Amino acid sequence: MSFKEQKHLSPLEREIYSWQVDVDGFGLDGQEKLKNATVLISRCGGLGGVVAYELAAAGGGKMILA
Repeated sequence: MSFKEQKHLSPLEREIYSWQVDVDGFGLDGQEKLKNATVLISRCGGLGGVVAYELAAAGGGKMILA
């Protein structure tokens, strides 16, 4: 298992996702975890396409679309 360098939020990202960071139990730590996550999304023709769009809008990191 390899560990990648953690990416931190830029000032612009903090401003963009400020509405989400204010959610109880999520905070800056949760937003940074989301940014550093790698997610596989299968079947992008249906529900997967919506999930990919919403995850990107929420600040998701790397997405593998299948």
